[in-house]
Amino acid sequence: MRYLAVIVFWALLHNTPGLAQNQHPEKNLVPNGSFENYRKKSNDIRRAIPWRPIETIDYYHRPLKNDTTAHKGAFSGDCYTGFRFRKKYKEFLQAKLAEPLHRGTVYEFSMQIRLAWWSSVELKSFGALFTKAGYRGQYDALKPNMVDTVCIKGGLQKGFQWFTIKGFYKADGGEKYITIGNFAPKIKKDMHRIDISKFGPREAYYFVDEIKLVKAPVPEEKMVIQVIGETYTFNDDSTLTVKPDIKVGEKVSLNNIFFEDGHYYLLPESHQELNKLAQYLLRNPQVIIQINGHSDNSGLNFKNQKISELRAREVFEYLIKKGVQNKMHFKGYGGSQPIADNNTPAGRAKNRRVEFEIIKK
Repeated sequence: MRYLAVIVFWALLHNTPGLAQNQHPEKNLVPNGSFENYRKKSNDIRRAIPWRPIETIDYYHRPLKNDTTAHKGAFSGDCYTGFRFRKKYKEFLQAKLAEPLHRGTVYEFSMQIRLAWWSSVELKSFGALFTKAGYRGQYDALKPNMVDTVCIKGGLQKGFQWFTIKGFYKADGGEKYITIGNFAPKIKKDMHRIDISKFGPREAYYFVDEIKLVKAPVPEEKMVIQVIGETYTFNDDSTLTVKPDIKVGEKVSLNNIFFEDGHYYLLPESHQELNKLAQYLLRNPQVIIQINGHSDNSGLNFKNQKISELRAREVFEYLIKKGVQNKMHFKGYGGSQPIADNNTPAGRAKNRRVEFEIIKK
């Protein structure tokens, strides 16, 4: 038998009774959950790897110019998203999780939302759906697979401030995708007019930031949760060796990173080394890095520049998809920074490299 999830509504945001304090934060399984990492600045949310919109999701890198509220801009960092809902229209945002959910494991979901000041209505429900193949239509929106809010009276507003949607989810096995949105069968019925004296088009617009899914702390007593994961672990448990006194500006070469000749996509032999880097970053979430791609001097300069940037981008996106939440940048240098003699095959091989540079500790 399946039970409705215990949901922490925005009126009860700060404490979860019956849960022990977790001294070591768990890995966030939502890749790029704060939207801070992107290929390049753009209003296209698809630049924020690996997010994909269903309809049109707005992507912001700074506060709106006409936002004069005290809570303008992102909840944290610089980037955030925006969802629009109308009587016969709604938007969703979807990403593949960093790893499939484990059967029987309890996860804690949370996200920050804020109703835009121009909204004429507020929603009664907003949450997350977990599926094996992604959201394709209303028929996929099964309540046992959701962490969703339900407001009996009024709607989700809290004075146009940022507030938390939070709840618990017990994995059924192998869920690989998270979808954010409103899953009511009829969106019109899920809208609550803010000022009944005002008439006009119904629109609710919500800003969203800091989406998280982590393993829940061990409960001190039995929780009533919904029954809603395939086991997955990194291929290698060893850690990247980085000297503890490494300074800002220092660079660490990544050995054993392999690309097909003349191409930028990663070969499977590279995963072990990159998994080590991912674990280093997960253990040091305050570290900001830049991933640098380099080539030798053979061929045309503009082609070397392009392929070195694409290879750096491949590493950048691989780390995001592994659940790394650190702020990261990537850049290609072509053959402008050789570390060995380009006149020998061995030297050219050394110059075709990827490294990461510490920007901030």
